[in-house]
Amino acid sequence: MTPPNRLVSIVVPFYNEGQGADAFYAAITPVFDRVPDCDFEVVCVDDGSRDDTLQRLIGLVERDKRFRTIELSRNFGKEAALTAGIDAARGDAVIPIDADLQDPPMLIPELIAEWQRGSEVVLARRADRTSDSFIKRKSAEFFYRSHNHLSTIKIPENVGDFRLMDRVAVDALKALPEQQRFMKGLFAWIGFRTSVVDYTRHQRAVGDTKFSGWKLWNLALEGITSFSTAPLKLWTYVGLAGAMLTLLYGAYIVFRTIVHGVDVPGYASLLVAVLFLGSVQLIGIGVLGEYVGRIYMESKRRPSYIVRKRHERDEN
Repeated sequence: MTPPNRLVSIVVPFYNEGQGADAFYAAITPVFDRVPDCDFEVVCVDDGSRDDTLQRLIGLVERDKRFRTIELSRNFGKEAALTAGIDAARGDAVIPIDADLQDPPMLIPELIAEWQRGSEVVLARRADRTSDSFIKRKSAEFFYRSHNHLSTIKIPENVGDFRLMDRVAVDALKALPEQQRFMKGLFAWIGFRTSVVDYTRHQRAVGDTKFSGWKLWNLALEGITSFSTAPLKLWTYVGLAGAMLTLLYGAYIVFRTIVHGVDVPGYASLLVAVLFLGSVQLIGIGVLGEYVGRIYMESKRRPSYIVRKRHERDEN
């Protein structure tokens, strides 16, 4: 008896991607025919879009029974939308991918081939990122190196959310309790037997990026504070170094006073020292506040997302 085909779930977050929904459908569906020994489902997550994205996704559901749409109650952000899609996926393997087609769907058969050879996680690594701007490439490089230097959990460089995860890895990911989720870090934290497939990153098919510089900065802070306490330790050493310098300077003042007597001038240097140390203290309090704020948000135990409605074809 021929064993049934294994199910592969494609998870796609959408936010104001109405113009690209049909282009994504046209790009993803031919891939399914290239892997005849697998069945596919596509879990589209509408992350509170303000354009016609939801209507277009519902249209895809009505056109193709392999498509399902998860409608979130508002915009929760990409990390939450990705979490919602992974939670809803039913497949033996799950592949998150962006709707902008910068990560090529035609790579999916290669990811599946590596999975069938025994890998539990297959990373899609961007070997060529010339389609991204110079600033984006350099900022991403700086983030990965900074994060991996500060954290014991190493995030693979030039690897985004596009990857394949076996069901055992997906179940481990779903068991993690964080509400504030930095998915790239969580993907790396769970581990499992991993292989890598290289590819060339494409230009966006339609639309503009939804990540501004400010959002990317906040995402970077989320990643570092979620997986490292090194910034807290750093300010301990900064304080220790400041105390040592103060003691040395104090000893110098005492020595100079004994030798030369009391010297009244020094208001300018005193003002600079007070302002400098005050600024250092405020920065340290800010770093501490980042961690306390995340503890506060986690303590509320609010869900990462709320589903307003699920749209899928009736199997009957």
